[in-house]
Amino acid sequence: MRVFWTIVHRWIGLVTAVFLFLTGITGAVISWDHELDELLNPHLVETHSSGPIQSPLLLAQQVEERYPEIAVQFIPLMVETGKSLELGVDARVDPVTNRLFEPGFNQIFIDPVSGDELGKREWGAVWPISKETFVSFLYKLHFSLHLPEMWGIDRWGIWLLGIIAILWTFDCFVGAYLTLPARKRSQHKAADWRSNDASDTEETSGTKSFWQRWKPAWKIRTNASTYKLNFDLHRAISLWTWGILFIVAFTAFSMNLYREVFFPIMNNFSQLTPTPFESREPRSKHEPITPVLTFAETVAIAEEDAKEKGWQEPAGAIFYSQEFGIYGVQFHYPEADHGTGGAGHKSLFYDGMNGQYLGEVLPWKGTAADIFLQAQFPLHSGRILGLPGRILISLMGLVVAMLSVTGVYIWWKKRAARNKLSARGVPSSDNQPVKIEVH
Repeated sequence: MRVFWTIVHRWIGLVTAVFLFLTGITGAVISWDHELDELLNPHLVETHSSGPIQSPLLLAQQVEERYPEIAVQFIPLMVETGKSLELGVDARVDPVTNRLFEPGFNQIFIDPVSGDELGKREWGAVWPISKETFVSFLYKLHFSLHLPEMWGIDRWGIWLLGIIAILWTFDCFVGAYLTLPARKRSQHKAADWRSNDASDTEETSGTKSFWQRWKPAWKIRTNASTYKLNFDLHRAISLWTWGILFIVAFTAFSMNLYREVFFPIMNNFSQLTPTPFESREPRSKHEPITPVLTFAETVAIAEEDAKEKGWQEPAGAIFYSQEFGIYGVQFHYPEADHGTGGAGHKSLFYDGMNGQYLGEVLPWKGTAADIFLQAQFPLHSGRILGLPGRILISLMGLVVAMLSVTGVYIWWKKRAARNKLSARGVPSSDNQPVKIEVH
C-alpha cells in the first residue's frame, strides 16, 4: 500500500510542480500588491493639487464622455488626501462587430481636485510588461496563468489552477502519510525507496516508540550530502508547515472553482445564504447588461437603506457587474478601503435595471457556513491575521516553490540511479530500492 501511495505522491508532484512553483513565487510577491504598486507608480496614485475634492461620480461621468467606448464599473466614493481617484472601467459593445471594444486599458487615475487624468493602464496585461502593469501581471498570473479566451470562455486558467489545487489538497494527506514510520522496514543495506538513507532504514522491532521512529522525519541534516539535504528539506519543511500548506491549497481550490464546484457542494451540506451573484447566471462576456439605473441613483437608494439599518459607515465605493446586472454599494471608512481582515465590506446590492433591493453582505456575519465561505480569501492571503499573516503567507509562497524544486530534484536523482542500473543490465523498477550515489 505504501508503494502505491508513493507512486501517487510522485506523479501528483510532477504534474503540479511547475504550477505550484509559479503560484508560490507570485504569491510571495503579491502579498504586498498595494504597497509594491504604490512604490512603483507614484505618478498614478499620488497627487499634489490643493483645494476641495470634486464629486467622484461627476468625475466618472466626465471619463465616460471622454471615452465613449468604455463604461465605468468601479468608483471610490471617498478619496484620501494626496491620493488619486482610481476608476475601474469595462469595454462597451461595438455595434459594428457585436463584440466588446478593446480600449487597451481598464483603469484610469484622476486627480480628484483638478480632474486631470494622471494616467491609465490595463490591469493584468500580458504584454508589454512595464512598471505600471508588473504587479497586476503577477497577480493575474497567480490565479489564471493568463490563459487566453477560447470559445467565448476566459476562465480556462482559473479552472486549471483550481484542478491543480484539488490535487495539491489531496496530496497534502498523501505526503503526510508517507512521512510516518513504516510498520516493517526493509533489511536491505542499500537505501530504500523513501529516503535512500541508511539511517532511515534500520530495522525497528517495536523497541522504539512511534514518536522516536517518526522524529527523524522532522529534522534537517545540514551537514549531509546535497541529495539528503534536499530530501530532508522536502520532508521536514512539509511537516512543520503542513497545516498552512493545507489551508493555502484548499482555499486556492475553493476560490478558483467557487461557483462551479465549491459553492454547490457546500450548499448541499450546510445552510448558506446565497448572495445575489449565486442567484443569477452570468451573461456572456460579449453580451453585457447595460444598466438603466445610474450610479448616483443607486448610491442615493443605498444610503437611505443603510440609514434605516443603523449603519454608521459612509458609502465608500460603488461597483457595477456587467455580467450579472448588479450594483453593489460598499460601506466603510476611508482608512479601511482594503476590507475587514480581507473579508470585504458591508455591502448592499441592487438590480441595475429597476433598482430592486437584492440583498446584503456583512463581513464575519451569518451562519457558520457563511462565515466559513467569507474566510476563504482572508485565509489564503493571510489578511485574517493582519500584517503578521501577510508576512507568513509571503514566506509560505517561497516554501511552496522550494518544495516543488526539491520534489523534482529527488525524483530526478532516483530516476538517474535507476537508469544506471538499467545500463548495467540490472533489472529495476519504481518499486525496487535503489542506491543514490552522494558526494
